Amino acid sequence: MQFQRSAVTTAVGLAAIALTLAACGKGQGAGGAGMGMGGPAEVGYIVVQPQSVGLTTELAGRTSAYLVSDVRPQVGGVIKSRLFQEGSIVHAGQSLYQIDPATYQATYNSAVAALAQAQAQATSAKLKADRYRTLVETGAVSKQDNDDAQAAALQTAAAVAVQKAAVDNARINLNYTKVAAPISGRIGKSSVTPGALVTASQATALATVQDLSKIYVDVTQTSAELLKLKEQFASGKLGKAGSTSVSLKLEDGSTYPLAGSLEFSDITVDPGTGAVGLRAVFPNPNGALLPGMYVHAVLTQGVASGGVLVPQTAIQRDPKGNAMVSVVGAQGAEPRPVTLGQTVGDKWLVTGGLKPGDKVITEGLQKLRPGVPIKPVPAGSAPAAQTAPSAKR
Repeated sequence: MQFQRSAVTTAVGLAAIALTLAACGKGQGAGGAGMGMGGPAEVGYIVVQPQSVGLTTELAGRTSAYLVSDVRPQVGGVIKSRLFQEGSIVHAGQSLYQIDPATYQATYNSAVAALAQAQAQATSAKLKADRYRTLVETGAVSKQDNDDAQAAALQTAAAVAVQKAAVDNARINLNYTKVAAPISGRIGKSSVTPGALVTASQATALATVQDLSKIYVDVTQTSAELLKLKEQFASGKLGKAGSTSVSLKLEDGSTYPLAGSLEFSDITVDPGTGAVGLRAVFPNPNGALLPGMYVHAVLTQGVASGGVLVPQTAIQRDPKGNAMVSVVGAQGAEPRPVTLGQTVGDKWLVTGGLKPGDKVITEGLQKLRPGVPIKPVPAGSAPAAQTAPSAKR
């Protein structure tokens, strides 16, 4: 009885296993059939159309003031007062400091008195020379006396000229006791206070005035890039832009609202860096740009008349790192090697490998497989992929 019971149990177990395997096989067959029944992979494409593309170069640089002038005294003395507020706007010729003028005023007064004395002597000598010139004709005075009188008149006239120069020099030094702003602009902090002793043309500036109505942006570009650009111009691949406009990106990533222009390009390559200096100028009416800011200047350097732009997402790489795209062909998706230029926004400028009318696949690239048929549709018109529901366990 025990043997018969064991045999029955074994038979029932084997039957259950057979049924389970059969059910699994049917499920797998259904799943496989479901996967095999899928249609062609739907992909989106764009049609290549040549267009004029402005080529830009983004270069990092620093801002600097349009005009900078250090304020230094031209005469020595003690500072009596400061006549400006630090950080304010000053105008050319405005008095900034007052140096004690006492000694310079005395020198000027002395020079004026010496001039008056010289003029009096010159007047007396001239009158005498005029009389002797008449008397010598009648023989009342000798020719020697007349010559001496004429020479004395000339000497006193020269002495007047010397004293006039002394008066002018004394006046200039007296005026220099009022230290004036050399240019108009915003003045920085003062390095001296009233009571400080200063000397003529000292090394330390009293203050610095900067004209910020315009701002320079100094950047550098490698000589190799300049040579490549000239080669493209010479070959006709690029047309020169009408004017080299420059836009500015600030440190926080925002774009400066006013456009600038390229004002200067150096003619010498820096042997240490292999770069050429460029300088652009930007209007700065509101003072938003300050000297020393780190910025990026975007220069428009040329125009590609037959440029082809392809979204960056459409560019693929082969195992060797060469750029390629997938185009719609007669037999499905076909790989096509391309030559890339530079990025223009979110697109690549393709300089070789594509021709007008080519359909470049930009959407659904992950669906492409060797031998898998595709269903090309214009990019942007493909429906969003639906997520398959998860199987219930």
